[in-house]
Amino acid sequence: MREVIYLDSVEQAEVLLKPQRIEIIRALAEPATCADVARLLEQSPQRVNYHVKRLVDNGLVRQIAERTVRNLREGIYQAAGRSYWLSPRLVGHLGTQRSSDATSLGHLLDLTEEVQRDVAGIDLSYPDLPSLGISGQIRIHPDRRTEFLTELQTALQTLFTKYGGREGDPFKLAVACYPFEEDKP
Repeated sequence: MREVIYLDSVEQAEVLLKPQRIEIIRALAEPATCADVARLLEQSPQRVNYHVKRLVDNGLVRQIAERTVRNLREGIYQAAGRSYWLSPRLVGHLGTQRSSDATSLGHLLDLTEEVQRDVAGIDLSYPDLPSLGISGQIRIHPDRRTEFLTELQTALQTLFTKYGGREGDPFKLAVACYPFEEDKP
């Protein structure tokens, strides 16, 4: 089972975004037959089988085994991923072109889409995949935003220069800074 299934076709999204199919995928978090899922969801096996076939045809569910019960062959299925991400590109950019200015919300949204697409495409067949994640909160006075951005760019360029080169595992670094509303007590 992949960690993420990234849906970038309208057909896949249409197949997934039906409430009954989402229930079926949740039921298939662990391997099961259509009959098992039908009992769990109180549906007919034929109805579940129809939906499972559509999910399999679109790569959202996988048949992982087959068994014979009373001279009938029965598939054992499992969800293809632990989570399913819809690509923002399914709708595309509407209206005027987003600003490419590093301090604009449009640039941040483009960066977020790029990170989402990259993470979804990572080969998760390696058992101990190296990755890093850092998150924190800061407060920046409006008059000092440009100063902060310049200092951040300088610090990152220093790291890029120090750790650049051809040796070691390749990583992509994305830094995002966006307005955040703290939880109110």
